[in-house]
Amino acid sequence: MTKSKIQKSRQKNKFITIFLFLLVIAICHMPYAICQSYAQDNNKLFTLTKQIIEAKTNIELYVPFEELKNVYFKDNKYTEFVEFLKSLGQKKDRLEPFTNYYMALARYYQLKYLEETQNWDEYFNNGNTYRDEFVSAIQKTIDSTMFKEPLHLYAKLILWQFHKDQEDAFAESALLDLMNTTLGYAREEQNTKPIKDVADKLSSYGEKGKSKELYRIYVQKLIGSLKEDRELENIALEFYKEENLELSEALYDAYIERIAKTYPKEKSISILTDIVKLFSYKDESPNDAFYAEKIFEKIEDIGGKEAFTEELMYLRAFNLEKVKEHIKAKDIYIDLVKCYPLTTHADEADFKVGIIYTYVVRDVNSGKTYFEKLAQKENVSPQVVSGLYQLGLLNQWEEDLAKAKEYYDKLIERAKDDFQETVTLTKERLKEIDEAKPIEYNLKTFLDVSLKEEYMMLDMSKLDLKAQPYRTKKEDNVNITSQIYLAESGCFQVELQYLWSGHIGTTKPSSSKGTFDTKYLHSGTKEVNLVVVSPTGVVDRDIVMADVY
Repeated sequence: MTKSKIQKSRQKNKFITIFLFLLVIAICHMPYAICQSYAQDNNKLFTLTKQIIEAKTNIELYVPFEELKNVYFKDNKYTEFVEFLKSLGQKKDRLEPFTNYYMALARYYQLKYLEETQNWDEYFNNGNTYRDEFVSAIQKTIDSTMFKEPLHLYAKLILWQFHKDQEDAFAESALLDLMNTTLGYAREEQNTKPIKDVADKLSSYGEKGKSKELYRIYVQKLIGSLKEDRELENIALEFYKEENLELSEALYDAYIERIAKTYPKEKSISILTDIVKLFSYKDESPNDAFYAEKIFEKIEDIGGKEAFTEELMYLRAFNLEKVKEHIKAKDIYIDLVKCYPLTTHADEADFKVGIIYTYVVRDVNSGKTYFEKLAQKENVSPQVVSGLYQLGLLNQWEEDLAKAKEYYDKLIERAKDDFQETVTLTKERLKEIDEAKPIEYNLKTFLDVSLKEEYMMLDMSKLDLKAQPYRTKKEDNVNITSQIYLAESGCFQVELQYLWSGHIGTTKPSSSKGTFDTKYLHSGTKEVNLVVVSPTGVVDRDIVMADVY
């Protein structure tokens, strides 16, 4: 080593030692509580600072600066971080793009923190100063970096967030600049992480079209870099676990395309079955029932109906039912019982087919066929009892009161001391018959709207009724909620009336509320009916089924 290099090395080490020494002094002159907090992190601060100062390339700076940020941000020490960065930037010119970026980031999150904690004194006294510091620092980062550098991209991302949050006049131009910069970066660079980071943030802000465009580019570049099928599958699964279903599905699509060309039929079906179980409807886990149906269709294309086990066929029908694809769900439930006559899901499937035929398709005769099928069964299940109730109800609505009473009496006889929710409804109907009264208003309105020809135009498109969860244990809470899709009505809010009926559990919901919480004390498939009425007439009707175990 030459004498000149030795001197430079000594000067560098001396500089690091002095800088760290001054950092220790600064920490120890802080108030005790702050000093104690910093003491827990000082080893990490020293290590990260040393890494930053000794870094030979900008690539080596990203990780230590991000970890340094986390040390300060976890305790909301934004101003302390800014002061530290100012000192750090003065020691080494090459660090200024990074110190400016993180100073801007600190002020950005500091303003958010003051809003969240409602610290209005500091917010109004210093807010404008913090904003000016943000704009100045972030612009310096943009000016001192090239578009190929991730830091340049991140700087434009946070600048857009800043304007978007304030909903100011610069938000649109900042977004356009961000997209152009990201697309330019994507054409030149192989590091895909910044592209995904921008897409994630755009998605979180509701910019779905732009985020989808960037996700597509990200996926294409990622797929091109992955040679092994297993790598592609693992990354797709990781995105699923992160609940980024859009990315996960794009990668699974690429994975499925690969295996279709190289794997035998049995292996392909096995893999597709694992994927479809991930995305099928579940009350708690991430799911995309429409994507799941797309995979179900691929399984059928490859192996036909013979590729479906009993549970897989039930899963498909249940998945379709919960996203209101009622007609397709009905057909799969019918296939399930045909292919697996002894399935444990037979009563549930037959009951749901009867409900869908009657109240969705408006085919009362076909619905009655399935309710009769249940009524003829020797073993009494919740669905057998509910089938008898539906037969009684439909005949009562058709004013064949003798036949209705026959079904109701048979229900009470077979139910004995069980299925009391349905028995209670049945006794209400029998009382109406005995006293020559009409069916309870809400329920009769639902029957009229669902079955009379004059309401044929009401196709459930303006009303969406949901249960959460759809599968529940007895006595657990269930939330029933509705969403109405109405045309704009100017500045006046339309007053709506909610006519609830069916198996509504332990709660009697208000006619002024579009949602309610309830519990069920007995197992079975619980149909909940709703008709929504406005001052001008019936808006629409819907039905939802919750399964109680």
